[in-house]
Amino acid sequence: MSDSPRIAVYPGSFDPITLGHVDIVERAARLFDVVIVAIGRHPTKSGFFPIDQRRSLAESSTAHVPGARVDSFSGLVIDFCRSRGARVIVRGLRATGDFEPEFQMGLANRDLAPEIETVFLIPPASHMYVSSSLVREIAGHGGDFERYVSGTVAAAVRARVGEGQP
Repeated sequence: MSDSPRIAVYPGSFDPITLGHVDIVERAARLFDVVIVAIGRHPTKSGFFPIDQRRSLAESSTAHVPGARVDSFSGLVIDFCRSRGARVIVRGLRATGDFEPEFQMGLANRDLAPEIETVFLIPPASHMYVSSSLVREIAGHGGDFERYVSGTVAAAVRARVGEGQP
């Protein structure tokens, strides 16, 4: 039996991180010693929030979770996993629409890195339909989005929308 920590990577854009994302981190932390929230950098998209702010918001939203860490990466998630010693990728499945692309990505990752497993976690019903894009859409139209994110994230979204960001 190895004494090395069981490390999992939870990749995504987290733009912004929602309470559904935080739920996945909390539950993954019960299964693994370390859960790295890995914020992906897209080579051609800047995102709603800059990467450093997404990282800061993710850190504040997951600070209460033992073993949770936040990092950013570009390139393939399997390369990031290997660089951190992670043997597991954690993904959330919200509804049937998530299944096909997640299944396809999981199969591709398994083909490229058979030593890295993908684990799917299902959020509670209260978060099944919540996504970062939904939060941005509701906020952009002046709606009540605060129930889907932490207070820190809500304040940052309100400030960003006030700057005229879509």
